[in-house]
Amino acid sequence: MDSNMMYEQAAKSRSEVTRNFIIKVYGWMTLALIITGITGISTASSPLMLSLIFSSQFTFIGLIIAELALVIYLSRKVYSMRAGTAVFWFVTYAVLNGITLSSIFLVFELGVIGYAFLLTAVLFAVMSLYGYVTKTDLTAVGNLLVMGLFGVIIATLFNMFFQNEQLSLWLTYAGVFIFIGLIGYDTQKIKSLSLTGHDGTDLSTNASILGAVILYLDFINLFLRLLRLLNRK
Repeated sequence: MDSNMMYEQAAKSRSEVTRNFIIKVYGWMTLALIITGITGISTASSPLMLSLIFSSQFTFIGLIIAELALVIYLSRKVYSMRAGTAVFWFVTYAVLNGITLSSIFLVFELGVIGYAFLLTAVLFAVMSLYGYVTKTDLTAVGNLLVMGLFGVIIATLFNMFFQNEQLSLWLTYAGVFIFIGLIGYDTQKIKSLSLTGHDGTDLSTNASILGAVILYLDFINLFLRLLRLLNRK
């Protein structure tokens, strides 16, 4: 077997591993979205659950803090977990997020929510496909987007004290564009995670869950910002 044939077979093998890994990532992400949606609708339909969650501001804030802590924990410790443990915490996070997001069913019309979700899905699919197939290194762009995201977060916290409606609108628009770009960047970055393990191993499963968490966060954040803009319309 000549060197060219060996190189082609190696490249084909890497491509297949990457494709299978990406399928697992999107599978986990889709599962998380389904769990979040079902949990959110179930919570919004239960007066008892709504009373338990929203009767006290501290309960809702506690749930938000638990979500943030769980995301940080998964991001930092996922590779040291057993696959079953990683799956458990991933599903737990999706459930917690569904509980906190149940409030959107009380604030927004169902048609607006559905339209925002559909638009988010289309934008996500387009940018994720771009991030997967492009040969352009998006690292520099991604770093700028991450810096921009931190800027938006700081400005949003600052605006909580001043309640400037115009600034809030511009920050929402900025968030939409930032997360659209991050979807492409994160998809490209996640492709490299396929090299951290092989199909069927804990390492590969945990890496795919980490990738799913990243894209899930991009999807949810884009969805919430589009929801706000569409509701203004």
